[in-house]
Amino acid sequence: MKNLLSIEELTAQQIRDLLALGHKLKAERGRHAELPLQGQTWALIFSKSSTRTRVSFEVGISELGGRPMFLSTRDIQLGRGEPISDTARVLGRMIHGAVIRTYEQQEVVDFANYSELPTINALTDAEHPCQILADLLTIEELYGVGSWKDMKIAFVGDGDNNMARSWMWAAKHLGFTLAIGAPAQYMPDEAFRRHLDTDRVIFSTDPVEAARNATVINTDTWISMGQESEKGTKEQHFLPYQVNRELLAHAASGHSVFHCLPAYRGMEITEEILEQFAPVIFTEAENRLHAQKAVLATLANNR
Repeated sequence: MKNLLSIEELTAQQIRDLLALGHKLKAERGRHAELPLQGQTWALIFSKSSTRTRVSFEVGISELGGRPMFLSTRDIQLGRGEPISDTARVLGRMIHGAVIRTYEQQEVVDFANYSELPTINALTDAEHPCQILADLLTIEELYGVGSWKDMKIAFVGDGDNNMARSWMWAAKHLGFTLAIGAPAQYMPDEAFRRHLDTDRVIFSTDPVEAARNATVINTDTWISMGQESEKGTKEQHFLPYQVNRELLAHAASGHSVFHCLPAYRGMEITEEILEQFAPVIFTEAENRLHAQKAVLATLANNR
């Protein structure tokens, strides 16, 4: 494993190894026997705003012995039109790894290719691999190591956003059942679906059917960054897909609600449900740190 560009490109064993290391690093926080990033500088190149991603990576790099360098695209030449290939070839001669949060998946792929550095996708419009690893880590903390394999997990909301797509790849690799509940026009196209395990990934326009007997119910903001102009239209389509008391009445006993945050109370999730499951949701946010430290350590050790 030289990069983390997508869940799609990982193997089941790589995912399991990252989760096992994440648990270990969480348990050993503050007393790590090894600092695999000692003496290294890692750049965080962000063209999208961020709270959890930026803080968790800056803290994680520091705790593993490295130095984080935050580079907003507003402050570097990328923001003035320099090709990602040129930026990558420059930074490839100066730093030791990169964490990139941007719009186009191809930008992350191109950076990894041209820089020849360990590169981490910290969110694109296509995938959000770090969040999925944190979510799987959280599921194992709640229900046991490998517990996801016997679960039905639901994702309710935009069935074609980066979170939903990353969950689909995880279901294909790990073999759990994933139900997507979304309006028909917000489902992935047939070309994408042909790459999935259709026995494991179920699509339904009925949110109740998606949530029925699910142990974990996921949701996300309906309006991803860059889609602000679609706000009014999307809200009309998605209101029936809100995670609320009525929907959760159909979930499995002992269920949990996940949200990758930021949350818009009264939209994709009610205030009542977010606060009821706040201990889970904010543990999920904390686990971004531990899952990402596992990725950083793995990439550093594989150089």
